[in-house]
Amino acid sequence: ITSNIYYYIYYIQHVKEIHQIMTTPATGPTTVSEGAQMNNLTALRIQLGRRYQKFIDDTTPHPPARWGFTASMFLIYVLRIWYLGGWYIVSYALGIYMLNLLIGFLSPKVDPENDSESPSLPIRSDDEYRPFIRRLPEFKFWYSLTRAIIISIVCTFFSFLNIPVFWPILLIYFLALFAITMKNQIKHMIRHRYIPFDFGKKVYAGKKSA
Repeated sequence: ITSNIYYYIYYIQHVKEIHQIMTTPATGPTTVSEGAQMNNLTALRIQLGRRYQKFIDDTTPHPPARWGFTASMFLIYVLRIWYLGGWYIVSYALGIYMLNLLIGFLSPKVDPENDSESPSLPIRSDDEYRPFIRRLPEFKFWYSLTRAIIISIVCTFFSFLNIPVFWPILLIYFLALFAITMKNQIKHMIRHRYIPFDFGKKVYAGKKSA
């Protein structure tokens, strides 16, 4: 009887092991293949990211070509909006974002009104030369603007973003906001006597060879 009980227990344990093996999904080769696939995708993503970053870095010393491309993208967006006759909310959001970028491009990195201990900008011609450091550099301004325009073009392919709105009100509100913002920016420039451009700055040439 005791041997039969031991045999019965042994049989039950083996049945449980066999059932567990049959019901457990195979994870050996599948896990390895999934891991290899994930590694390949990660490597591909890193490689594409490096190529994209290299392309962006190569465009840095070519401002005319960069801004020409941005102007072309903006013209395509304007023509598409005019042809479709919609997506005015997207256009309004793009305009507000562009205005925000423009203010950052025209503003100094350190606001003299908020930081009195920072070195002031040169006022007289005999003052020590201090370069104008923008809060938003030119390259970041171009990159953010171009990316926003491309995203806006992509948004015009989704009909749920075409929210019906009376566009003249948005246009009037944007023009008023633009006028008020630029008026305040010009007052800030006059108050602190700085020009965020390179016009009129002295250019020193080397000595001419005899």
